[in-house]
Amino acid sequence: MRRFLLVGFCLLVPQVQAQEAANAKLVGELMAFHGSDAIVSAMTTHCYETTGLDSAYKSAYDNWYLRNIGFLDLADRVAAKLGGGTPEEIAAAENYGGSQIMSAYNQAQDKEIFCRAFLEQVDSGALDIDKQLPGPLKQAQEIAAE
Repeated sequence: MRRFLLVGFCLLVPQVQAQEAANAKLVGELMAFHGSDAIVSAMTTHCYETTGLDSAYKSAYDNWYLRNIGFLDLADRVAAKLGGGTPEEIAAAENYGGSQIMSAYNQAQDKEIFCRAFLEQVDSGALDIDKQLPGPLKQAQEIAAE
């Protein structure tokens, strides 16, 4: 009987480790939702403030946020359920997203064209979480439904 329990335990350990690795990967993907928020927030604010373009940027972010707040909330709830989603992880995702978009902006030859193209992407919904991260979103929805 002891041997059976030991063998069963030895078989269970790799499964638990694989599940923990899968959970950590999903938590990282869910944190990318916050990175998306940081990208849209940073660029809409930056384009509005520094290029002198119209206030459509403020409205674009507000509308993006309203379309995506449920996804951000879902990411937080599921990440917490999986043992992640700490404030530090969220901040890291936001910092990464913000730095990536600012790098792209800084490399753009024509900042106004870059900002106008970005605005079109935000307004069209192309940068919404359900369009950018459909796989992790689906997984999060499935876990939340359990």
